[in-house]
Amino acid sequence: MTTSDAEGLFSRDLISNRGRVAIFIDGSNLFYAALQLGIEIDYTKLLNRLTNGSRLLRSFFYTGVDRANEKQQGFLLWMRRNGYRVITKDLVQLPDGSKKANLDVEIAVDMLSLAGSYDTAILVSGDGDLAYAVNAASYKGVRVEVVSLRSMTSDYLINVADRYIDLDQIKEDIQKAPRQNGYTYRPLSANHNNGFNGTGSNGYLNIAEEEVR
Repeated sequence: MTTSDAEGLFSRDLISNRGRVAIFIDGSNLFYAALQLGIEIDYTKLLNRLTNGSRLLRSFFYTGVDRANEKQQGFLLWMRRNGYRVITKDLVQLPDGSKKANLDVEIAVDMLSLAGSYDTAILVSGDGDLAYAVNAASYKGVRVEVVSLRSMTSDYLINVADRYIDLDQIKEDIQKAPRQNGYTYRPLSANHNNGFNGTGSNGYLNIAEEEVR
């Protein structure tokens, strides 16, 4: 058996052992990871890549919102109509002028409350604050896969997961094709960078607002 044959066999066995999957996407964390990679996420491709032939229970997308932002609301409506259950929380303005919405609790509660309905959790986040929830889910018999950018991922989160996938390794499968109008992904501004927690999900900017511009 060749190396490629062995890898293919391993991949098929992995998919068959996943059972039913549930996907939990930390929108802010994914947004900053995409900025670091210099790509724009194609959310249809992302869903297909994460599911990878397995049976999907549900795909959750968590993000802070500015309800006055019409572009963002349009983006979230598209997400709801294209396979995602969108969970939102209003952004809170901090004394330094930045905005923040922490959805760690919502992610943890959903992951644990649905544990009896799926076999594998796919967590798209590098936030170390979610490590306790991941560990608790594993004690309920759930297999947990963590998908995130390595430079933004807590070592503790990787250690408690059953499998880790670096976004850098799958970016070709999940990015949008270059736009004909010469669109380039907007770089991280100084204000955004100051609000970013390298291993956390507490991005201080509305993810969808940036993505639909």
